[in-house]
Amino acid sequence: MASNPALLTCPGSTWTAEKNKLFEDALAVYEEGTLDRWQRIANAVGGKTSVEEVKKHYEILQHDIDLIESDKVPLPQYKTSEDKLGNQHMSLKHSNL
Repeated sequence: MASNPALLTCPGSTWTAEKNKLFEDALAVYEEGTLDRWQRIANAVGGKTSVEEVKKHYEILQHDIDLIESDKVPLPQYKTSEDKLGNQHMSLKHSNL
């Protein structure tokens, strides 16, 4: 998604995490080839969401997916299980002092 997935913006609208979830769910329901797909998705998102907003939001999503698939977005650094266990052990050790 955009830089802040909790609050995505298109000109004239604000996309909250809730609105984005409705959008993603609607994309899964109304697949390519569905009659009036974009209007149905806009209706599912609700509010005053227009077909143009839905299409723009889809373009942003597709762009982000393309970046991820082309390895242009770095993967997050997750802690390993060993790191987690080591931190828990250190926390227990300090709490006993």
